[in-house]
Amino acid sequence: MKKVLFILIVTLIGSASLFAQTTTTAAKNPDAPIISLEETLYDYGTIEQNSDGTHNFIYKNIGKEPLIFSKVRSSCGCTIPEWSREPLLSQQQDTIKVKYDTRRIGRFNKTISIFSNAKKPMVVVRIQGEVVAKANSKTN
Repeated sequence: MKKVLFILIVTLIGSASLFAQTTTTAAKNPDAPIISLEETLYDYGTIEQNSDGTHNFIYKNIGKEPLIFSKVRSSCGCTIPEWSREPLLSQQQDTIKVKYDTRRIGRFNKTISIFSNAKKPMVVVRIQGEVVAKANSKTN
């Protein structure tokens, strides 16, 4: 039992040190890509139910090496991000298209986490607003 516990502890320490070494190596690379976002929060304000819930977050690679997103995840299934899977070269810009499901009535505040090979390996953008019922278009 003691041998199993010892092996488990050694494995955990080894894994943790390997992960820490990879993170610090990327952070020390002076040529590493750097994500520059035009905005990190988009407020839809008040929008009608079933309206267009799309917003484009514009970003630029201001580092020297190509920027590669490993994944982009939203905080729930009601928010769908779309992004390019191609490397973004230095000084180029692109967009992350985020679509919120406006069929849901009420306030919302959602996050989109962006994971990449940049100096800061994870950045977060947010969307917020309120969806209200569509006004009745009938007249008396």
